[in-house]
Amino acid sequence: MLRIAVPNKGSLSEPATTMLAEAGYRTRRSGRELVLVDDANQVELFFLRPRDIAVYVGQGTVHAGVTGRDLLLDSGVEAIEHLPLGFARSTFRFAAPAGTMSTLADIEGKRVATSYDVLVRNFLAEQGINAQTVHLDGAVESSVQLGVADLIADVVETGSTLRAAGLETFGEPILASEAVLITTEQYRDEPGLATLVRRLEGVLRARSYVLVDYDIPMNRLHLASEITPGIESPTVSPLQNPDWVAVRAMVPRKDANRVMDELYAIGARAILVSSLVACRL
Repeated sequence: MLRIAVPNKGSLSEPATTMLAEAGYRTRRSGRELVLVDDANQVELFFLRPRDIAVYVGQGTVHAGVTGRDLLLDSGVEAIEHLPLGFARSTFRFAAPAGTMSTLADIEGKRVATSYDVLVRNFLAEQGINAQTVHLDGAVESSVQLGVADLIADVVETGSTLRAAGLETFGEPILASEAVLITTEQYRDEPGLATLVRRLEGVLRARSYVLVDYDIPMNRLHLASEITPGIESPTVSPLQNPDWVAVRAMVPRKDANRVMDELYAIGARAILVSSLVACRL
């Protein structure tokens, strides 16, 4: 069986479980089980702390796992990013008291509080900056005010927590993070993993596209086909009225309303947009 580590809490947990469910895997637990067996798909799901998942994958205890790119890089283990999953996006940045630092060079000789020691040390070494990292578990925003550090390095989403602590970001981002599927070189060609990746890619594509159905006069079909070319080509079906046809095509979700406007302008009617659950292209 393919062993997959899934976050058991935090911002990664629910989206990861939802994506696996949309990919056809059994994810519903009757209680707080840490292991869920999906015999139909030959998969075992292990619900683990997000920060521990890279360690289990790197040691080969499980074949693959879902975690954050930041947590993977901070783990220091021999695991690899196999597929970006498009959720839990965040930016990892330096922040200091407002007006005190503006460039990475200002970090030289300073104390940096962070929960991501390995990630920060590696980044500073790559930049040729000598600074001391101060490890803290959990929130690090108050460390400067308490005199533990001169600045912090942490995940930034809206920045409101930093501003409340009198901090502001500076310099280029350390890392753009998101949820990723990870594995090792040992297991990257595992057949079950290939199936998992194919299914997850189907979910990602389905989330990026919608299905558009509409009726169009036959003499304007060529115009409609330019607006909705589909993946290979649109599906065209005859209607009882021989002067009209029904058309179905996939379009990028972000373009759906513009496409509807353009179709209506050339004479299309009964324009319907439907969400997709999964697909194979």
